[in-house]
Amino acid sequence: MRESKAMKGAVQDTPKGMMARRGWAIMSVAALLCAGAAALLPAQASAESAAVKELAAPPSIQLPLKPSPEFARFPRYAGMLGKRQIVLRLGAKTDDPSGVHGEYQYTDTGEVILIAGDRDGDTLEVEESNDGTHITGNWVGKFAADGSVAGERMNVDDSGPQPFDLKPLAAGQAVPAPGAPAAANAAAKAAPAPQPSASGAAAAPAPAAATGGHPVGGVSNLQTGE
Repeated sequence: MRESKAMKGAVQDTPKGMMARRGWAIMSVAALLCAGAAALLPAQASAESAAVKELAAPPSIQLPLKPSPEFARFPRYAGMLGKRQIVLRLGAKTDDPSGVHGEYQYTDTGEVILIAGDRDGDTLEVEESNDGTHITGNWVGKFAADGSVAGERMNVDDSGPQPFDLKPLAAGQAVPAPGAPAAANAAAKAAPAPQPSASGAAAAPAPAAATGGHPVGGVSNLQTGE
């Protein structure tokens, strides 16, 4: 009888024990899955955040700076900054009526410096940067009636002032030699050169035609009016 009761109890308890063990196993697996999902979510969110930041960030600037096609159409100015010759390209900003921007380039090394600021009447106040991020200097100058601009370039702390004197260049005009005034070069380029005569010597300029009168007493340089 005792064996029968023991067997009967064993038969009744066995399914319950198995179900309990299965329940614990299922709960353990569920807990592991939840923990894994919790661990993956921050990593996934971090990856998405990094991707968004990468898309939103401006493109990196390649150094050293190169002349920008955006500024190629801007007016050019050539002259001296301190003891070095530069060519400045400066034009108006499209989103700021008083704003100007551009770049200047040293003719000896080809180094390019970005420049941006304001022009108020004939006063120019701009900042420069050699990497597109950090300000490396300040410019303060004045435009003259002939379009030239002159003033001083200083470091960020206003130390080390350097004078600059820049003359406008005509479209297509070559950059003059260092120290040569651009305006004089432009005038010399515009003036017609004397044409050589058949003998090889330069022909003398033709005298101006007389508009009226006649010679007096055979003196050809004295005339009377009609």
